[in-house]
Amino acid sequence: MSTFLYALGHAVARHRWRALLVWVLLTVLCFGVSSVAKGALVNDYSIPGTESQAGIDTLDQRFPQASGTTGQLVFQSKSGPISDHKSAIESQIKAIEKVKHVSSVDDPFASGAVGTISDNKEFAQSQIQFDVSVTDLNETTIHEVEKAAVTPAGQNYITTLGGDMYTPTGAGVGLTDLIGVFVAFVVLSITFGSLVAAGLPLITAGLGVGITMSTILTIASVATISTTTPTLALMIGLAVGIDYGLFIVTRHRRQLAQGLTVEESIAQASATAGSAVVFAGTTVIIALCGLAVANIPFLTVMGVAAACGVAVAVCAALTLLPAFLAICGNRLRPKEKSHAVKLAAKAAAGRTMGAHWVAIVTKIPALTVAVVLLVIGVAAFPVKDLALALPDNGSAEPGTPPRTTFDLIAKEFGPGFNAPLLVTSDIITSTDPKGTVQSLADDIAKIPGVKAITKQTPNQTADLGLVRAVPEWAQSDPRTTELVGKIRAQAPGWEDKLKISDITVTGTTAVAIDVNSRLSGALVPFGLVVVGLALLLLMIVFRSVAVPIKAALGYLLSIGAALGTVTACFIWGWGAGPLGISAIGPIVSFLPIILMGVLFGLAMDYEVFLVSAIREDYVHSAAHPGLQNRAGHAIRTGFISSARVVTAAAVIMISVFAAFIPEGSSTIKPIAVGLAVGVFVDAFLVRMTLVPAVLALLGDKAWWMPKRLDAALPHIDVEGSALVRHVEQVDWDEAHPAIAIRGEGALIAAGSGPAPVELSVPTQATVSYDHPDPGVRTALVWTLAGWRKPAGGVLSVLGQVLPEEAGYVRKLVRVIPLPSSDDDAVSVRRYVSTLLIAQSGKPWPSPKTTSRAVQYATGWLSPLRGPVGDAPPLGERRLGQLTALERRLVTLAAAAVQSPKLIVVEEPDRDLATAELSWFAGVCAELVHDAGLTVLLVGAKVTALAGAEAGGGAGVAVDAVEPAEQVTPSEGGSVERVDVESAAEMTLVRDGAAVLDAESVPEIPVVSEVETDVESVDRPGESPPPNEDGPEAREERAHELA
Repeated sequence: MSTFLYALGHAVARHRWRALLVWVLLTVLCFGVSSVAKGALVNDYSIPGTESQAGIDTLDQRFPQASGTTGQLVFQSKSGPISDHKSAIESQIKAIEKVKHVSSVDDPFASGAVGTISDNKEFAQSQIQFDVSVTDLNETTIHEVEKAAVTPAGQNYITTLGGDMYTPTGAGVGLTDLIGVFVAFVVLSITFGSLVAAGLPLITAGLGVGITMSTILTIASVATISTTTPTLALMIGLAVGIDYGLFIVTRHRRQLAQGLTVEESIAQASATAGSAVVFAGTTVIIALCGLAVANIPFLTVMGVAAACGVAVAVCAALTLLPAFLAICGNRLRPKEKSHAVKLAAKAAAGRTMGAHWVAIVTKIPALTVAVVLLVIGVAAFPVKDLALALPDNGSAEPGTPPRTTFDLIAKEFGPGFNAPLLVTSDIITSTDPKGTVQSLADDIAKIPGVKAITKQTPNQTADLGLVRAVPEWAQSDPRTTELVGKIRAQAPGWEDKLKISDITVTGTTAVAIDVNSRLSGALVPFGLVVVGLALLLLMIVFRSVAVPIKAALGYLLSIGAALGTVTACFIWGWGAGPLGISAIGPIVSFLPIILMGVLFGLAMDYEVFLVSAIREDYVHSAAHPGLQNRAGHAIRTGFISSARVVTAAAVIMISVFAAFIPEGSSTIKPIAVGLAVGVFVDAFLVRMTLVPAVLALLGDKAWWMPKRLDAALPHIDVEGSALVRHVEQVDWDEAHPAIAIRGEGALIAAGSGPAPVELSVPTQATVSYDHPDPGVRTALVWTLAGWRKPAGGVLSVLGQVLPEEAGYVRKLVRVIPLPSSDDDAVSVRRYVSTLLIAQSGKPWPSPKTTSRAVQYATGWLSPLRGPVGDAPPLGERRLGQLTALERRLVTLAAAAVQSPKLIVVEEPDRDLATAELSWFAGVCAELVHDAGLTVLLVGAKVTALAGAEAGGGAGVAVDAVEPAEQVTPSEGGSVERVDVESAAEMTLVRDGAAVLDAESVPEIPVVSEVETDVESVDRPGESPPPNEDGPEAREERAHELA
């Protein structure tokens, strides 16, 4: 990862203006499409598969007049009973009914109307039923309804209009949200001591969230997206975008102060800090996408949208920010007496606030742990009273039409009238639809808790009945939930009694209850997934058992404190005035799972940025055996080096979240409070106080991990340590050109344990390497090909460092494995095709490539076979009918046709006789000469059989070994190269006598210039001759050919 980001940083720095232009065009495109699409947001909290959603779907299909959004009318008499104004009110109702999309308006004075007149006779209420959803209800229709609902002149009563028709369909973003950006700018200015440097993270984060917001609004034109979704994406995307920019700019300026050039510093900052940004962003994205575990569509959309915002922030930090850094150039380089240089000097001398703080918290670590746990415990205590509900108009801003109407109805008619239940039933079998619906309504009315039945009617086709029941209590009251359960429990009995079917309880209240139930059931599984993921990720990063457990427990403490604070503010009412909380009561039901997802990613960020520095210092301290208390020293130095950046990042994130509190909606406000408190607790109490204390208590035990577990877990380069090895390799390659394989103190992970291997293989050569241990030979072959990891030391192939750059190595290297008897029945063409699939990673090879490989092999085999006569073409022969040498040459052809830079042959001396091995080595040498690649033969006695004296574990170049020249390999596994003047002069020797000379080796075309001639290779319809070549026959045949 770090090497890829290093190359990306270089590329962006070189093409800075192009990169900037791409981002500008992308921004303009997204904003342009969004303005044309005009997407509308809607709070659709439905859940497919629930009873309430099934009822809503039924209403949409069979009773559309009752499935649209609704409005509420409240008439208040200024003096006397409201009935004195009956005629005027009925005129208003008739005027409203004439408005387009209004399907009906209840007459509060109609005969049989229930619950429409208040007990004091001063208020009347009426419901407006639309035939479209709130998203399809345009501003013109609302304006016409408002105009018709105006109290007629001269009338002594007040008309209030509200209801779901006023549900907002736009993203609620206010000017106060910019307060967080201003605070972030101040913090960045103090941190960097430079206004230019402080502005860059804000610009990149701003462009990122702009693209995210416009994209979400565009998608809203074709999909259902809630009003909370873009605000949540904005809040999280802005916070992480600024933080990620902070990390990269900090590393860049530090490296500029050390003297690096601008371009090199950008590349290294992208590789080191950028790797951490990628890891941090990935954890946040995984956590947000993990909200899909709840299987609730609107929550999944929220998570995916916010995750996209984080992904855009990561991309901006890695591609847009480096472009700005390159444009700014040396203006970002700290001056000798600048604020940044002074702070760096203080940090080096250990005189920073972070140094004093870590000294305090680790002086008596047990006391620190106890105090932190006590403080967090107090903050989390209110969580016992946590109550959840979906938002309704009772949480709207005071003074708005929905809130005013809601409060009037709750006060004068009862809270249940704001939470009616809709009961539908299939009455297609009924001979008396009206009577059946009335009987069902009477049965429902008998259930304790049902205050009134305000509507009972069949649809126009008389096959669906609808009953509107008003509970005694509000939607969020637990007793309303119990009432819904009672109705559903008695539904089967009513179906049998009335000979009807499919009784369902639906409506907004029932949907909210079903959502709460689904969310409550998803909290534990989601929590297990999140905590389990935290343990696994941190175990991989820190190679420790105790550190991940400590981090996961710290995350749970942060969640508890955040939820406890939200409960105290929004349910207990503490600080309601300063926070602008308009309604005290249950908080939005999806807040806990949102907090768990977002805080997980952020908590892992701080854990990685802080503890990775401590671990790095602990590992490096092993080089100083005289150092007392390695663990304590690493805690102090690591904390000092990272505390300032973590503090700035946390303050920025807290300020961004807090900025959404003043003008946030009833949904966003508690989320913003929870995130701000959660980040504060996690960053300052858990990570910067509890973590150093716990690590001090554990000492060296904090970094213990079982060896088997360590070997089983993959390695993730979070801090870009691979970059150091890559840069060192680049410098080494410049000083040692023409070296294909470099092994210095390399340890090969064989079955018998790590085996030391020393290698220095030149480019464009055929080289042999001997080793007595077959396990080491096999491990070496596949390690050099990038398929296995070395156990230690320095090992590079073609300039790529292993194991970090194994992916690049696998593209450049091909292996000639030992033949397997399992392939004997396979045709040569099928065998070559299978090899190409396995080695290239493509699902199927090109027929042209397969034919080219078969043509190579045909040319190489012709001198061995002699005239083919009526024998079938090579592609149709069975692999088992070929000699060992022929099979090796077929495999070599399959490798050569892929234009590799290195071919590694596994133990050619195991299945090839001496003369055959010499012939094979000659073909390899000719291929090296024509194609400019490198071939390495790995075996037990390859060097001796190929014409050089054997030396224990030694490797020598076998190309261009002349008959009279003796080559002695060096000891210790080194490789010697014998220069080649001309491939035509090659003669391979065995026991001092010429075996196969260059004239016997066929001409091999350069790989890139091979022309495919399928007809010349394949002659179908002929059966292959039997293979009569045993090992002795192969040896004799090779001598005869020589």
